[in-house]
Parts: sequence; structure tokens; C-alpha cells
Amino acid sequence: MTDRCIITGTDTGVGKTMVASMLMLALGAGYWKPVQSGLEGGVDTKIVQKLTGLPAERFLEERYVFSEPLSPHRAAELDNAQIDVESFTVPAYDGPLLIEGAGGLMVPLTRENLFINLFRKWNLPVILVARMALGTINHTLLSLEALWARDIPVYGLIFVGEDNPDTIRTIADFSKTPVLGRLPWLDSPDAESLTSAFGNHFRLEDFVS
Repeated sequence: MTDRCIITGTDTGVGKTMVASMLMLALGAGYWKPVQSGLEGGVDTKIVQKLTGLPAERFLEERYVFSEPLSPHRAAELDNAQIDVESFTVPAYDGPLLIEGAGGLMVPLTRENLFINLFRKWNLPVILVARMALGTINHTLLSLEALWARDIPVYGLIFVGEDNPDTIRTIADFSKTPVLGRLPWLDSPDAESLTSAFGNHFRLEDFVS
């Protein structure tokens, strides 16, 4: 994996934040959530920091934080703010950096730009996270088609939830995309259980050269 990688999902609530937390611990990476919509329950950066127990210097400050848990384009409007896609760049960080998107690929950042357009601008490899549920095959293949159409490099797939080998095999066969592993649902996620899950369900050599 390159020094910078985007963690995105097939939808909202698929487990991106949990995956990012696990990979931070496994890879010694930093974390950046560039756009945060909604403050109830705390921002994702603080959630990841609590899950991992890692020091503050491993976390970069959000570029935009909005009050309402809505699509960023609408949340920004309600806060009388505007996302400037043209000047939206990835900050410097000394070491590997995981960048977590908001929701899925087609989430609007502005009235003119989707999140996937920003990912295209950054031209960084993407890890696509999908939850193990009915509809996952369709959602995952559609998301991959959108990434391929824009020549965005896909590093691999991570599934979250109960095991379903046939679903994983079907997606892998149709997409010819590497499956990096599956993160089971964790009853009480913390640094110890996330580290254990990585050791049991992933291979470090798939992430580091």
C-alpha cells in the first residue's frame, strides 16, 4: 500500500470507521477525516482515537465540520459554509495516512461535485468497505464500476460483518479485485479486539511491500 490511502464505502454505516481504526493499529498509520457531517455522538476522529487509544499526533484535524448529519453539500448550506473543491488537498503527514470518506462514493460535496470527484483529483488508491448484508453484491459492483470509470486505483475490498463466503467469492470473481479480508462485528470494539481481528482475518503482507 502507498503512504496514503482512501477508505471509502458502498454506503453509509458500512463500517469504514471501524476498518480505519483497525488499519491504524496494524499499519502504524495516521488518520484524517476531511469532512465531518453531524456532531451528535462525537466526530469520527474522536471515535477512532478512543477505539485505538492512539495519541493525538496520529490524527489530523478535519478540513470541514458541519453541525447536521446530512450529505455534506446540504450540511454546509445549513451552516452557511461552502466546500472549496479546487483548493481541497491532502495535508502533509510523516508516515502512512488513512483518509476516511463520508458515506458512499456518490455523496455530494457541493451542488456541482461528488466525493468521488475529489478522490479522482487526489488520485490515491482506494480501499472499498462493504457490509455483509443483502444487496452487497450489487452495491459493491456498482461502486467498483464508478471507481473504474474514473480511473481511480482500487487497492482492494474489505468486508464487515458475518461471514458469507459465497458473497465474497461472487464479488471477487466478477470484479477481479483483491479481497483483503473481513472484519467481524465486534461486541465491544477496542484496540485489543481490533488488533486480534486483524491478526485472525487479514495478512499484513497484503498491506505492506
